[in-house]
Amino acid sequence: MNELTLLQFPSDAELASAAAREFIRFATSPGTPTGPRTVALSGGRIARGFCTALAHLAPAESPGLGSVHFFWGDERCVPPTDPESNFALANQHLLQPLGIPAGRIHRIRGELPPPAAAAEAERELREILASPNGTVPRIDLVILGMGEDGHVASLFPGDPVADTATSPLFRPVVASKPPPNRITASYTLIREAREVWVLASGAGKAPALAQSLLTTETPLGNVRATRTRVRVFTDIPQLAAAVTTR
Repeated sequence: MNELTLLQFPSDAELASAAAREFIRFATSPGTPTGPRTVALSGGRIARGFCTALAHLAPAESPGLGSVHFFWGDERCVPPTDPESNFALANQHLLQPLGIPAGRIHRIRGELPPPAAAAEAERELREILASPNGTVPRIDLVILGMGEDGHVASLFPGDPVADTATSPLFRPVVASKPPPNRITASYTLIREAREVWVLASGAGKAPALAQSLLTTETPLGNVRATRTRVRVFTDIPQLAAAVTTR
């Protein structure tokens, strides 16, 4: 049974604040039996709002966010100080304001050659989660944005790769939008996460989100259909009629 939870908000600011509060509840709940709390962050406009809201709320409600380790679902192949870097966004609006220790920050090294960056991201995730080769590590939470074409992380429509349990956890891709060269988490890694949240903001994304809630024809639709549970936070109105629970 696939459970889809659709949470609708009147504005992007309220969406970001609600997701931040949910994140604090997630971060302060007991860790998994096998290791620390782990989360993969996203990039994009709504990610900026989420990080800003979380940095604002966390000092009062959860100083330091416990022992959460921060990873990323994708990264552009740029240096970590580049304005296009997903790490740079989170570092400026979340990690530095909260003083997150360097040992709990595991960025994708976009300045490396893409195959090396992907391999290093997988190695570091396996090390933190004590997951040997041949197994799929389970991140506690993957936070995804969504593009107007339904892409999530840097998994775009028409991606020819069929990820399997033995595929790399991160891989280089050439995106259909700039900057083209990126590293993305695989469908397999996202599918096996304990929780997946989608932050979908902006009226221009309404057609892709509605399609993704009902079909597997978009990357988000693929993710939704292969998971037991997905939570969607959105400020796009009038989507309730498109939701079915299977």
